Amino acid sequence: MKTNQLGRTDITVTEYCLGTMTFGSQTDEATAHAQIDRARDAGINFMDAAEMYPVNPVKKETIGLTEQILGNWFAKTGRRNEWIVATKHSGEGLAAVRDGAPITSDTIPGAVESSLKRLQADHIDLYQFHWPNRGSFMFRKNWRYDPTASSYSRADVIQDIEDCLGALTREVERGTIRAFGLSNDSAWGTMQWLREADRVGGPRVATIQNEYSLLCRMADTDLAELMHYEDVGLLPFSPLAAGLLSGKYQDGAVPEGSRMAINGDLGGRKTERAFAAVDAYLALAREFDIDPVHMALAFTVQRPFVASSIFGATTLEQLDRALGAIDLRLSEELLERIDAVHKQHPMPY
Repeated sequence: MKTNQLGRTDITVTEYCLGTMTFGSQTDEATAHAQIDRARDAGINFMDAAEMYPVNPVKKETIGLTEQILGNWFAKTGRRNEWIVATKHSGEGLAAVRDGAPITSDTIPGAVESSLKRLQADHIDLYQFHWPNRGSFMFRKNWRYDPTASSYSRADVIQDIEDCLGALTREVERGTIRAFGLSNDSAWGTMQWLREADRVGGPRVATIQNEYSLLCRMADTDLAELMHYEDVGLLPFSPLAAGLLSGKYQDGAVPEGSRMAINGDLGGRKTERAFAAVDAYLALAREFDIDPVHMALAFTVQRPFVASSIFGATTLEQLDRALGAIDLRLSEELLERIDAVHKQHPMPY
């Protein structure tokens, strides 16, 4: 499997990353451990978690359970050194974690220690901020995004970055984290972190984990340019658009135990335009005789700014299907046709 460097760090990861956000909710521990085994056997060396996981739904009583399940696998197998492990510090507003407190230099040490304890590990390879304190247009908020509504001034944002970089530097010096990344952030926000790291020191942003798929291509313009020139890698999450691109929700279908069966609108992704776009991509996959799941995943890893594409699976059967995309490369003809469909069905949710 192709591997990529995370930013300007010395960390190299496979172009696919095992997502774990259902571990402990839709996916029980035994199945989660089997997925880790299966993904590693397939050659994947990168796993992504978060302190708030599992999701679907997020509940205070299950916060941290995903990291705990990963830690149990590491303890049972003694194979922590075979994985590059990423996790995340929750941002402002999530009541189930620290009563919704923002990310600050004060919260970082405790959040790192708690993650390490659950992971039963002595370090985290990639430590990410899950979303910015100042707010974000991610999570389908782009339609009415208003940066002027933030309570943070520009000076507040810069001071916050400087303070957090100081705390992150201390964690790097302690050996608890190796690299730093952002998530659900913008080109402007990422640039401020890069500039302040150059100015005051601290770990340079290596990656940004934002939603990216055939149905959600917001990263293609300003952020893509930043990532290219600043050596920041994209870690796409939801490359299957919460399962929409598999086709399993077409024609009103709602499979038992699926994400749509649990939260209804797929976090705002369930729209008529989304189903129409999926129909077009399914037809394209049939024309080229490719599994639509494989097409969707391969599209993301062939983007020049992508470091590793994060996919998750509830069941082993879903995981096995996704693993079929490994080593697949889409032809230039198919990529051109994908762009044509995108022009017909832009940003359907």
